[in-house]
Amino acid sequence: MIEIKVPVLPESISEATVVLWHKKAGDAVHLDEVIVEIETDKVVLEIPAEEPGVLTKIMVDEGETVTEQQLLGLMDDKAAETPSEPAVIDKTEEVTTEPVIKKINKPAITQTGNRAEERVPMSRLRKTIATKLHSATQNTAMLTTFNEIDMSAILEMRSNYKEVFEKKYGIKLGFMSFFVSAAVEALKKFPTVNAYLDGEDIVYHAYCDVSVAVSSDRGLVVPVLRDAHKMAMHDIEKTIVDFSSRAQSGDLALEEMSGGTFTISNGGVFGSLLSTPILNSPQSAILGMHKTQERAVVIDGDIVIRPMMYLALSYDHRIIDGKEAVQFLIAIKEALEDPARLLLKV
Repeated sequence: MIEIKVPVLPESISEATVVLWHKKAGDAVHLDEVIVEIETDKVVLEIPAEEPGVLTKIMVDEGETVTEQQLLGLMDDKAAETPSEPAVIDKTEEVTTEPVIKKINKPAITQTGNRAEERVPMSRLRKTIATKLHSATQNTAMLTTFNEIDMSAILEMRSNYKEVFEKKYGIKLGFMSFFVSAAVEALKKFPTVNAYLDGEDIVYHAYCDVSVAVSSDRGLVVPVLRDAHKMAMHDIEKTIVDFSSRAQSGDLALEEMSGGTFTISNGGVFGSLLSTPILNSPQSAILGMHKTQERAVVIDGDIVIRPMMYLALSYDHRIIDGKEAVQFLIAIKEALEDPARLLLKV
């Protein structure tokens, strides 16, 4: 008899939720085939078969809470004696994400006359997001300062070098590598923005681990660019593309989303023109990027059209003074409007 158990969870994770059984009792299971998915506060974990067999008993239903090493089900290893080809997926049995969600959350549908309502419990990830965001607004002295940048220089640089960049590194030159690099240089100049409060102490980091907000179908996740101050622009672009892909598939590891000293969030990809991002606790600051939009601006007394982007820096006023926050944002603005600063690190 083979036991199917919840895997060992990181120290910061105490429980998980059974999201979806890929097999039902009586189904044959092949080696490395996913049997069940569980969801923690941060990621969905797939539990594959370590041996072939037949699933004989499901002991925990979808939607139930489980803990580390809890028994989920049992398998009979007799299938190993009579190996067969993996089952062909019947397309008629495929289901969309929405029916799966409804099955997991067991929604309660009520109706008054011809007006229906549906009550669906939040997923574990959504609960965690809600708790963290509420905590950040209640337990910090959060303030947001704004500025705008002329994106002309970056757009011109991308246009001039995008083909040779992609040919050499195998990745497209996007905006995020510019913003991460500019933020890193600004964090070096203003280390308090890269610090956090721990009781009555201020903890300063001698490194820059930049969290990058990535949207997925399950919700917002924030994987971390470790040692971003050591990363070249092509490494930043490759890592972010990888994060985005694995966020959609639920393959990001828990350790990839823990830590981080500063966060960058790009609402511009969804069309946001301006916002006040909420802190990613316990971090003390977050940079919000927005949509690049052509606007009329005054340069040397002339009204001209320029591609402009609003930047927002939300910060914890308990640790970061207003002057410091404004200067930090100006440092990012100057680096992005004159990208040569990023190469010269001035």
